[in-house]
Amino acid sequence: MRAVVYDAFKATPQVREVPDPVAGPGEVVVRVMATGLCRSDWHGWQGHDADIQTFPHVPGHEFAGVIAEVGPGVTGWAAGDRVTAPFILACGECGECRSGNQQVCPAQTQPGFSHWGSYAEYVVVRNAAVNLIALPGDLSFGAAAALGCRFATAFRAVVHQGRVRPGEWVAVHGCGGVGLSAVMIAAAAGARVAAVDVHPDALALAAAAGATETLPPGRLDRLHQVTGGGAHLSMDAFGSAATCRNSIASLRRRGRHVQIGLLPGDTELPMGRVIAWELELLGSHGMPAHAYPEMLALIENGSLAPELLITRTLSLDEAADALVQGGKPGVTLISP
Repeated sequence: MRAVVYDAFKATPQVREVPDPVAGPGEVVVRVMATGLCRSDWHGWQGHDADIQTFPHVPGHEFAGVIAEVGPGVTGWAAGDRVTAPFILACGECGECRSGNQQVCPAQTQPGFSHWGSYAEYVVVRNAAVNLIALPGDLSFGAAAALGCRFATAFRAVVHQGRVRPGEWVAVHGCGGVGLSAVMIAAAAGARVAAVDVHPDALALAAAAGATETLPPGRLDRLHQVTGGGAHLSMDAFGSAATCRNSIASLRRRGRHVQIGLLPGDTELPMGRVIAWELELLGSHGMPAHAYPEMLALIENGSLAPELLITRTLSLDEAADALVQGGKPGVTLISP
């Protein structure tokens, strides 16, 4: 198969022929119809993720496609089924998995990190029984590919971890793919959204996704003014020390901060304010497969439209260069 491959951290990615994957026990091989170009893939290429330990390596962790091969022991699935999977492939057997919290499975694997990913014609889904998700027939592969990381991660961060309520103010810091997803989901839940980003194009996309207010990072005074004292819920969807601190500083008393973006290294936090204002600091890490039906139902009834966040589609050859260059506003898809 053809795949985007790099041979060391920060080495130039290349498209070349590599061996086709084979479905082992409990696994399926998926023919990739669309896959997302995510900032996490750039972090991995930079060497920020300890799960990448062997080379050559194929990145990519959010995808949708068609089952090409079913491994031994897999039941209920067949070649030709339209599927996606979370970027966290849970084991299905540990205590966390048995409690329904597959997103924090201690034995999890992640395509594009712990093993070869989806910047390729085929990708393996491990522990298919707990990780495969059937796609509605009218959901495009492009829209479905965006669900596996950014949209599903944002959904859980806003709805489950953030506990958004109608009428609340939600501040979203960083309007890349996950941030724009969070804007759309919060607005659909009846919240008022203040979107924060340095790029005017990203803010324009946030407004189109439902943001009530758009501002640059240096206007926290304006954010507190328009929200009447600060956001009820704020999230760092980018992942930097500055956006994390700004998100916390955006909150009103007893507000809730959700950290979505990865934070390289240690980050100093304003813990004095956290204590005095009784703020909640929460993490959010993907979403388990069993939680997808709630989100898919909202997509099917038109409340959510992830396809509106897609701004460009690339070939595998174009994806090699795009990985190095980093993301652009909106969601970028790769079509192998």
